[in-house]
Amino acid sequence: MRIVAVDAQALSQGIAPGMALADARARLPDLAAVDHDPAADAALLARVADDCDRYTPMVALDPPDGLILDVTGCGHVWGGEAALVANLATRLKRAGLSLRRALAETPDRARALARYGNELPILALDLDEERTTALRRAGLTTIADLATRPRAPLAARFGVEMVAKLARVLGEENVRITPRRVPPALFVMRRFAEPIAATSYVLATLEALAGEAQTSLRECGSGGRRFVTSLFRSDGEIQRLSIETGAPTRDPALLMRLFRERIDALADPLDPGFGYDALRFDVIVTEPLGAVQLGLERQDTGKDLAVLVDRLSTRLGSHRVQRFASRDTHIPEQACFAFPAMAPPPFQPWPVPEPGEPPLRPLHLFDPPQPITAIAEVPDGPPRRFQWRQKVHIVVRYEGPERVASEWWRRREGYEPGKGGLTRDYFRVEDERGRRYWLFRHGLYGSEAQSPDWYLHGLFA
Repeated sequence: MRIVAVDAQALSQGIAPGMALADARARLPDLAAVDHDPAADAALLARVADDCDRYTPMVALDPPDGLILDVTGCGHVWGGEAALVANLATRLKRAGLSLRRALAETPDRARALARYGNELPILALDLDEERTTALRRAGLTTIADLATRPRAPLAARFGVEMVAKLARVLGEENVRITPRRVPPALFVMRRFAEPIAATSYVLATLEALAGEAQTSLRECGSGGRRFVTSLFRSDGEIQRLSIETGAPTRDPALLMRLFRERIDALADPLDPGFGYDALRFDVIVTEPLGAVQLGLERQDTGKDLAVLVDRLSTRLGSHRVQRFASRDTHIPEQACFAFPAMAPPPFQPWPVPEPGEPPLRPLHLFDPPQPITAIAEVPDGPPRRFQWRQKVHIVVRYEGPERVASEWWRRREGYEPGKGGLTRDYFRVEDERGRRYWLFRHGLYGSEAQSPDWYLHGLFA
């Protein structure tokens, strides 16, 4: 049993991490010890990282007890980078956490300064024990000792990895952090001097931020497809609202209508608690958006439809508002699929019949096809009459057959005679009452089936 972490009081009594618990109790019999809970430590670190999202969207974890924040371009909201760091330190200390912080040009240098202070030891390189011992035996105990020496001999003796880490710690090489969340393409933020709790004021601030984002998006000729608003409560809780649009947009009025729809659709209303002290508006996904000229002779109704789809998707959920698209296959029941209406459509045009010709496929398909009893000429003649749902239908007109084979090229074993799906012979037929049906014979007579079955697959309007 060894000690993992100590507080300041235990450290002042000579108790240090790595010491055996028995030795520590021998030195300090009244030592209070609790079991190490790595999962709880990781959860606390993640919660602190969530709270740090108010300062920058670029937050990376440095387990087990560190965070790295890239505050480039974020200092103006807080009155400068130094004021940002001071505000962060105040919040963490108020939460009962001890803090060591540093501000540097590169992440690795800031991490080293925060952990070891201004006089950096070679431990700041995070090398293995063997190379650390070799450096000490060579009389190189600090980063300053290594910085003044030629890099080529160091690389030859201690490895290229050590030289690369030395360049990062010295700030000569900037390796960007990998944030825990994908950073937005654009974000704007507003900080409040006093926490606010009124939803109307929150919405007014959000509209102002959407206007700022509109200006930036217009300058780069882009529009947003996905937007997220983060409401930072003064107690550290974060509430996020996200919306999506079917087409790129930068219209604040449209975005505010969708955000209001999103708020109204919440199962639990917004709870400001003791108030919000910061609000951030993120444009997660952007796409090119140029100027559009409407038709001169008619109004463009596509925009109205897109607005309706956006509102329904925001209120009901994007997975509940869908549209159809065609798939590159000749199997009828697989020729189309449903996808969220807000998602970009796949590049696969619908098959359109020639002008004046009847539709090639019915609008209504049965899943699965319904079995029927049919009388037809053999081996591949059309049906003369068929019985469906205990009713007999006399065929007066027909068109076909349209032969549809199985997609043998999609099978792992390829094409093998007699294996795979049966061939279908489709007929478009009309009965004596003018109703039109889509029938098929399942299997080739004699070669694939001795007595092929018949099925009704769809109804024409």
